[in-house]
This record gives sequence, C-alpha cells and structure tokens, in this order.
Amino acid sequence: MKILKIILVALLVILIAMQFYRPEQNKAETDLKTAFLTETNPPKEVQKILAASCYDCHSNTTAYPWYNNIAPVSYWLADHVKDGKKHLNFSDWEKYSLKKKDHKLEEVIETIESGEMPLDEYTWTHSEANLTTVQKEAVISWVKDTRALYQLKMKQE
Repeated sequence: MKILKIILVALLVILIAMQFYRPEQNKAETDLKTAFLTETNPPKEVQKILAASCYDCHSNTTAYPWYNNIAPVSYWLADHVKDGKKHLNFSDWEKYSLKKKDHKLEEVIETIESGEMPLDEYTWTHSEANLTTVQKEAVISWVKDTRALYQLKMKQE
C-alpha cells in the first residue's frame, strides 16, 4: 500500500510539473495557405470544408481548444499536429514539386474514401469536421479536377 501511495504522489508531481512545460504551439504569424488556395482554387464550399476539417492538423496554424491548456492533452495534440503536418502541410504547398502535389492530392482522396480522415479523435470534439457524403464527394471531385491539371502540367514538362 505504501508503494502505491508513493507511485500516486510521483504521478501527481509529474502531472503538475507538466503543466509548466508545454509543447510549442503551431501558430504561424501569417496565413501561409494562400499559395495553396490560389494555386488549387477550391470552390467556397470546399474551402469551408478544408478549414473545418483539415487545417488544424495540416497547416502551420492551429486553432487550439481550451483543453489544450491541460497536460498531457497538450502533448497529445502537439503530436497529432506534428504527425499531420509530416504527411501534408497546406502551408508548405508552394515548396512541393508538381509530382509531390499530385501524390499528396491522391492521398487526400484515399484517406477520405477510406474514412481515415478526418480522424475520429478530431471529430469527437469538432462536430463540424464530420463530413457528410455530399461534402466528401465535393472534396474528392475538386481534388480529382486539380490532379488532372497537375498531371497535364507534368506532361508538358
């Protein structure tokens, strides 16, 4: 019983200490998605879907919920954002080659069709990120059209 008390006190001390050492937040000073939006020209409906369902984890600007102020949740969210940006970062769109842009858009289709994205953990607290079938079809249709343009450009190179 004494060991259990020591372990619980140690865990409490660690949890309290974690409140003072937070992971860096994903907040760029400027909106770097402009290049992506200008180049791909998504319809307004798709822009709203991307803003509600994608940008928090796939850009350099995250709108953090209140519970991000509580460790270990803040660490968990920071890891999700870091992982999301590793796979696709709309803020870095202009740095991608045509081939990489085409591939990233192909992955967008695959992850939406498979139900992999948006993550369940995200939609639990962001109900607006739950995509309807119509919304999924709108994004996929726009992505396919955009990919066709990139593939034409690649053939011309």
